[in-house]
Amino acid sequence: MGSERLFLRHAVATLAYRAAKALRDAPSTFAAFSVAPGTRTPAQIVAHMGDLLDWALFLARGERNWHDSMPLPWDQEVARFFRSLEALDTYLASDAALGWSAERLFQGPIADALTHTGQLTMLRRLAGAPVRGENYARAMITAGTVGMVQGAPAAEFD
Repeated sequence: MGSERLFLRHAVATLAYRAAKALRDAPSTFAAFSVAPGTRTPAQIVAHMGDLLDWALFLARGERNWHDSMPLPWDQEVARFFRSLEALDTYLASDAALGWSAERLFQGPIADALTHTGQLTMLRRLAGAPVRGENYARAMITAGTVGMVQGAPAAEFD
């Protein structure tokens, strides 16, 4: 596997790690939390993040397809996001050609999803359920760990 694909897989694993931390143990009211009229709720943000990862997979395959999803119930939406991450990682782990450059896949959908992960972390603090800080440079993140992150207890990753 080339270094560009390995980097993308590491970026996807980093996204999975950080998003899992932002989403893990969120209070039941978090999905609908709103800081102001007209802003996205966490459920809408996670739905958008799932759409971004679906789009990334389409782009990786050389297809141009975008879909705006209506948010599912919270647990289903979080699961959809992680399924989308896993599908992208599986494609990146394959020998299939990339339809877009690694740089463009990163700068578009992956970086956007990382930005939204930061929004979720900030919203957790505003909702009164902050996420514990961490030195992410020391986190044990490796390519291919996307599916193992979602349900892991917080103690394994904090």
